[in-house]
Amino acid sequence: MKQVEKISGGQNFTAITVGNLSELSNYVLTLSPEVQIPGKVFLGGALNTTGAEISLQSFAVGSQTGFLHKHKNHEEIYLFIAGKGELQVDGEILTVGEGSLVRVAPEGIRSVRNTGDVELVMLCIQYTANSFTAEDAADGDILADEVKW
Repeated sequence: MKQVEKISGGQNFTAITVGNLSELSNYVLTLSPEVQIPGKVFLGGALNTTGAEISLQSFAVGSQTGFLHKHKNHEEIYLFIAGKGELQVDGEILTVGEGSLVRVAPEGIRSVRNTGDVELVMLCIQYTANSFTAEDAADGDILADEVKW
């Protein structure tokens, strides 16, 4: 089973690699001895995230999530990186592919499947719903320091 590799880190950052996205199928997320999800890897722990969870998942041709799910508090954004498929939300089937982004509220009942002829790859960002405020939108500070490479 493939493992996330730490590249570097400091007081204010963590850098990791999952390797080539074409090798995502080598990851396996084990939820229990009976429930193993091939091609899925959570990244928040490796990145030391404090406000969101991030995962990558690949779906082999003809495969699917295999279950419906929803969340208690977490909203999710799905970004489809490669391939073609369908995302079902509350019974509505959306056609998705490279470049598609979909936000799903915690209560949204969802599942994903690959309907294409190549691997479907997606990035999922999960965070607490309704947590972003007007103050957050103005959180960045542009510095006068010169960028030096």
